[in-house]
Amino acid sequence: MIERKNADQLAAMSASGKLTAAMHEHVREAIKPGVSTKHIDTLAETFYVKHGAVPIFKGYGGSLGGQPGFPGTLCTSINNEIVHGIPSDHRILEEGDLIKIDAGCALNGWVSDSAATWIVGRDGVVAPDRSTDAGRLVAICRQSLWAGIAQAREGNRLGDIGHAIDSIAQAEQMGNVRDYVGHGVGRALHEDPQVPHYGRPGRGIKLMAGLVIAIEPMFNLGTHDTKTLDDDWTVVTADGKWSAHWEHTVAITPDGPWVLTARSDEPEHPEPDFVWQY
Repeated sequence: MIERKNADQLAAMSASGKLTAAMHEHVREAIKPGVSTKHIDTLAETFYVKHGAVPIFKGYGGSLGGQPGFPGTLCTSINNEIVHGIPSDHRILEEGDLIKIDAGCALNGWVSDSAATWIVGRDGVVAPDRSTDAGRLVAICRQSLWAGIAQAREGNRLGDIGHAIDSIAQAEQMGNVRDYVGHGVGRALHEDPQVPHYGRPGRGIKLMAGLVIAIEPMFNLGTHDTKTLDDDWTVVTADGKWSAHWEHTVAITPDGPWVLTARSDEPEHPEPDFVWQY
């Protein structure tokens, strides 16, 4: 069932979103060669707990007396890993690696969810070099996220979001992952509706004020096909080529999209003609 949030609930979700945005900026400073993904994960967990939030990924998918669930506060996915990479003391970042940081928290019961992709070393965490395959991949995927956000307006339909994202993937000849999609967000990490990153304009449910969704395109340099590793979590590209992932939690309002997880270098209320550019 799709649940629309009222003004007070959106304000609470905004507080959660701002905390996740701040957490991303906090851990981004640690993304350097020689650093383990477990160290970055610990920084994130400490940050969330210090600010009274619950890391929503940790233990996700577990059950009483059964599976323990996801072991990290962050999903830290490197190079050809698309999503759900497990933080580890043994995963050491190297110059030029492409790392995806996916994170979320619950603050006063309200969830936020956001992901970013950075290139380790040099100025990769600020502006990727678009003359390289990795830099172009990171930049184009982020551009597609904002193209999707631009369509997240009252009266549009879900297909408008997916079409905007997929049009960029096709124009740039990148694999647009279809096995994993965006989703509603609220008191739970995953709510209705599902938000595909492909589709036909004018199709799908109508977007109404109060709907909150996570839009999260994942682009690959090769095929869009995926496979899951033996740890039952880490998803990688089927052909071994690199992948990028960007995500924001977005509220539909009468005045346009409200990007609840916008970082300091991003607009919280983008204009209708906004296009992301590094």
